[in-house]
Amino acid sequence: MVSVQTTPARLRIRSKMIRKLFRNRLSVIGALIVLLVIFVAVFAPLVAPYPQDAGPSVHFDRTLKAPTMQHLFGTDEVGRDILSRVIFGTRLALEYVLVVLGIALTVGIPLGLMAGYWSDRVIASLILRVVDVFLSVPPLALALAVTVAFKPSIMTAMIAISFTWWPWFARLVYGEVLRIKGLPYIEATHALGQNSWIVQFKHILPNIISPIIVKATLDVSFIILLGASLSFLGVGAQEPTPDWGAMIARGRIYLPEQWWVSTMPGLAIFITVVGFNFLGDGIRDALDVWE
Repeated sequence: MVSVQTTPARLRIRSKMIRKLFRNRLSVIGALIVLLVIFVAVFAPLVAPYPQDAGPSVHFDRTLKAPTMQHLFGTDEVGRDILSRVIFGTRLALEYVLVVLGIALTVGIPLGLMAGYWSDRVIASLILRVVDVFLSVPPLALALAVTVAFKPSIMTAMIAISFTWWPWFARLVYGEVLRIKGLPYIEATHALGQNSWIVQFKHILPNIISPIIVKATLDVSFIILLGASLSFLGVGAQEPTPDWGAMIARGRIYLPEQWWVSTMPGLAIFITVVGFNFLGDGIRDALDVWE
């Protein structure tokens, strides 16, 4: 990977990347699903047929109603419209993603850069040992331990997932820095006497951004699943917050007769995860032109 490409060369590469991305049917399907999910999350109050049902509303006259034209996804145990709650749950799922990735990238990238750039120093060993400790524990188990230690809430769950995620980015960045820090253009910056922080963030980071983007896109699905798992286990979002995992947990006691209570939020998770996976795979293939 070379950082001295001319502007026309970079434009040609970007054009090739975009064409490659949109020639992949699955990535186009994934992009459409992701755009739909984002649209629904942003405009949830306008899209949801019964926005008041995203809160503590109760309607005992229509409890556990099967899907009809009036309630396309049916109603839950207190008569709330499941479609409306699934739509607002989309907003919460994306909040999980934004917070977790924001914290993970903010912590993981600088630590990975330092560990890779100063790989022969004590600071690199300290960072890598901490990363190894975190990576040795399964993400769900570590997230559960953090959430159990504090009061269960959405923010606690988000922070708990962030605890499990930053080491993966630190390890990825560390490996990429080791791969390119000995290249001639990096050696040239050293010869010019540039500050080590400038070298790391101005010359190294822009040239390893592709694998970071790919990993972040693919990780969206795992973050959504992990957030839903914590809520399913009762240590994430609490009632009356419309969370997909919590909705599935409450609806499972009504299976198989009132199947729609759990099935509809489950389908929302499935479609969202598939969409981000398709898009992530497409972006990974398209970014190969940079290699």
